[in-house]
Amino acid sequence: MKKSLLASALAALTLAAVPAAQAATTSSFLLSPAPAPTDMPSPTDMTSPTDMPTSTDMASPGASASPVGPGCASLPTSGPGSAASMATEPVGTALAANPELSTLTKAVDAAGLTETLNSAKDVTVFAPTNAAFDKLPKETLDKLMGDKAQLTKVLQNHVVEGRKAPADLTTAPLTTLGGGSLTVTGSGEDLTVGEAKVLCGNLQTSNATVYLIDSVLVPGAESSATPSESAS
Repeated sequence: MKKSLLASALAALTLAAVPAAQAATTSSFLLSPAPAPTDMPSPTDMTSPTDMPTSTDMASPGASASPVGPGCASLPTSGPGSAASMATEPVGTALAANPELSTLTKAVDAAGLTETLNSAKDVTVFAPTNAAFDKLPKETLDKLMGDKAQLTKVLQNHVVEGRKAPADLTTAPLTTLGGGSLTVTGSGEDLTVGEAKVLCGNLQTSNATVYLIDSVLVPGAESSATPSESAS
């Protein structure tokens, strides 16, 4: 009888111990910190990519260029003909918007070169002002405007490949798109292209650098006459 009572007591204790052990196991599991995943990116992996474009990389060509020349002060400060307006347009359109270049614009239109200039990639244009064309005798200018082939040759003598900053102009003679050669002398605010003074230069358009000049650059001529007249 005593053995039977002892066995029953042991069985009761055993059954009571099982839930307690299970509770302890559950509590231990809940309180134990979960292991960190091994595939999480490290702080180094999460840094910004080194190949992201910087603000400098995204700047437009010539965005930091400053106009140079004694005539720059006379440019409009805003609107057509201003440096800010020119920077947003292709060179043919930018020149046409400047009232001081209306004669050049007519010449470019007469030669059929507006779209050629607008589609050119990275060129430098020496742009004679209206006063520059006024230096030519009227009969000479009229004859030039009526001769598309000759007019094209003269206009091509005002364009060179590449965007030329002022410091680039004097390093060597410049070869024009017409096959001629231009020599630039001086420095800073005082630059001369052949016999023409730079009035305002280093003006940026979306596809070109522009220098406004006070004389027409006639290929192979020492004066303001056209080559055909110089040879006669």
